[in-house]
Amino acid sequence: MNELDVVGVRVEMPSNQPIVLLREVGGDRYLPIWIGPGEATAIAFAQQGMTPARPLTHDLFKDVLEAVGQTLTEVRITDLREGVFYAELVFASGVEVSARPSDAIALALRTGTPIYGSDGVLDDAGIAIPDEQEDEVEKFREFLDQISPEDFGTSSQ
Repeated sequence: MNELDVVGVRVEMPSNQPIVLLREVGGDRYLPIWIGPGEATAIAFAQQGMTPARPLTHDLFKDVLEAVGQTLTEVRITDLREGVFYAELVFASGVEVSARPSDAIALALRTGTPIYGSDGVLDDAGIAIPDEQEDEVEKFREFLDQISPEDFGTSSQ
């Protein structure tokens, strides 16, 4: 397993499909995962430290975990089958729960939980970006600084 950081979310054109971009910590691979607009908003809110007037599903799940005394210790992106990514939520009690990566990432950002990607997933879907192409990634980061959750066309109710 390789630790991943969330670079951010953006809308892929011309399909208007949101993606979340993860970066391998200590490596040069990036992992793009296509996600839904609701999850894109949830991830963007968490990254920007925004708290909606009403809790989103991921905020509710975080609150429930706290209320029942459970700690999320890690999120693992475990598999890629037929174009579909799979993830697991790993709890301190040892319990593992299957999840969509977008939901797992949104929850991880809210709880400060590390995210990991399996070697197989990174080998199959990771994109190596050498240092000389880092300026393109920096442009992407600048784009992310300019975008807001409202740009994804969903409401936060």
